[in-house]
Amino acid sequence: MSAITPDTARAFNDLVEINKTGAKGYQEAAEGVTNPQLKSELSRLSQQRAQFAAELEQQARSLGVQAPSQEGTIEGALTDAAAAVHRGWINLKSAVTGQNDSAILGECETGDSVALQAYETALKSTALPAQASSVIQKQHGEILAAKNQVTQWKASNR
Repeated sequence: MSAITPDTARAFNDLVEINKTGAKGYQEAAEGVTNPQLKSELSRLSQQRAQFAAELEQQARSLGVQAPSQEGTIEGALTDAAAAVHRGWINLKSAVTGQNDSAILGECETGDSVALQAYETALKSTALPAQASSVIQKQHGEILAAKNQVTQWKASNR
């Protein structure tokens, strides 16, 4: 097995953090929407993101990347700060708009767009082992599908 590069370790770290933040963001969104079906779907997406983080942590351990969620990188810190701001917007919008479901879903779309960009950056790495690349590609596809679903929900909740 080839040595894991710092960029590969950073990619895992960033994706783990993005998914942990996504899980929190979707849970907050679920708590903010009024439609019971949306609450259920957003909670499901929260659980999905938590599962993604766990899968990535397992991959990282199997590749010898030490505690990916604890390796603080500048990029990871910036990603986490941006995600915290994003969660704040969900809270602010729900308070200002009287818990407008469409506005909350718009914030979920934004969060998924940020996540997709991070996945696309990770997938460009030539240092990713095939198995890890496969997991990341699969998760990217599921996040893209979720983003498209959120877009449809938003359109039907206007």
